[in-house]
Amino acid sequence: MTTTKDTRNIKYYFAAALLCLLTLTGCGGGQPVEVAEVRTAPIREIVEDRGKTRLPRTWSISMPFAGRVESLAAFPERTEVKQGQLLTQIVPRDLELRKEAVVATKRRLEASIVENNNVSVELVSKQQAEEIVRSMESTVAAATNRLEAGLAKYNYYQRNLERTMSLLKSRAKSEDEADQAQLQFVQGDVDYKQDKLVLASLQAMLAATKLFPVIIDSYMDRKKGDSAKVLERQLDEVKVQLDEVDRDMKRGQLTSPIDGVVLERAVVDEQYLAAGATLLKLGSLKELEVEVDILSQDVGTVAIGDDAEIVGPAIGPKPVMGKVTRIYPAGFTKVSSLGVEQQRVKVIVEFQPDDLQRLIGTRGLGVDYRVRVRIITDSKPTALVIPRSALFRGADGNWTVFVVRGGKAEALQVPVGLMNDDFVEVTSKLTAGDQVILAPEATLKSGDRVKAEVREPAAATLPATGD
Repeated sequence: MTTTKDTRNIKYYFAAALLCLLTLTGCGGGQPVEVAEVRTAPIREIVEDRGKTRLPRTWSISMPFAGRVESLAAFPERTEVKQGQLLTQIVPRDLELRKEAVVATKRRLEASIVENNNVSVELVSKQQAEEIVRSMESTVAAATNRLEAGLAKYNYYQRNLERTMSLLKSRAKSEDEADQAQLQFVQGDVDYKQDKLVLASLQAMLAATKLFPVIIDSYMDRKKGDSAKVLERQLDEVKVQLDEVDRDMKRGQLTSPIDGVVLERAVVDEQYLAAGATLLKLGSLKELEVEVDILSQDVGTVAIGDDAEIVGPAIGPKPVMGKVTRIYPAGFTKVSSLGVEQQRVKVIVEFQPDDLQRLIGTRGLGVDYRVRVRIITDSKPTALVIPRSALFRGADGNWTVFVVRGGKAEALQVPVGLMNDDFVEVTSKLTAGDQVILAPEATLKSGDRVKAEVREPAAATLPATGD
């Protein structure tokens, strides 16, 4: 028969045995920790940063020359345009008036050239001048003959006077005859001198008259020479102006150079603008790409042809795939949101054509939309992976994890392979199913008892199951 004392002893021994069992199995205490299982899964190494959509090239429709441009009210932003489509034009009547003015000037110069080349009046004048010259030559010849006759009369009257005066002394001639001889001599002398002056005057007039044909020839030569050249040069200038007006009439028709959309519209209503003023900016959304600024220390792992995921509100709930097409050769300094100067390099990622077409059609994706880009620099279809939060640097600087074994934490240095923000590849020392401690406390030491609480990662943070 069991006594009350025996019952108390049995309870005591049972409690002691249970306490010993709990102590040996580690179920009775230890520091609570969150653990995750080492698992086999694909893993990708990525470089991630913010980016924005952009176009590699755009087209500006601008004023080809100063003038009044018609309204652009029919072309707001996102309006689709076709190559060769008329967008606007310089007011046609303004150009027509310019052309009419130049054509009128051209016709006036052509008429002046025809008039300048007509020398019929000058030729008649030259004939008249030549007739006058011949007439003056005849007059001079007659005056010369008259002078010779006058000289003969003068000589006769002089000899007659001398004979009469000689005979007067012998009383062979009377005083009256002597006076008449003296009068004839004086009259002959005056006539001779007068004829001499008339001949000199006529000779001077002949010399002047002979200049008339020369002057007319010189005038005709000048008309055919310098004057004609001046008029021809002026006509050449007007022809150039006419070519410019014709060119401007063609350039005044502002058409679309591409199949695309209106990105920006700077002018709406009809107005006068200076040459070079921007009217529209066009682009083809089919050429949309993503520009992402990667830290210079990370860009070395990026290569042209790398796949990339593009995510963000502008993309929608499902990421789209892209591909790295260009890495700029020069970096630049950029100040982060925290005010830190960072050296970055531009990397261009191209959309998959089907995804881009869908995003433009359903999401209205445009230029300068913010996105986030994950460039996949390396990947493995199968690897031992652990959460990134389980990995830390040990005192010696090596990568270390705490593994739960026998209810105790065991610090273990592990070699790592691919790594991203969520998961790390462990190449050895761990096996699938091992439990690693997530975000271990700084006070945790190897050999400490722990109470493991398994935490399953959220689906969104699980390693990708394919490329």
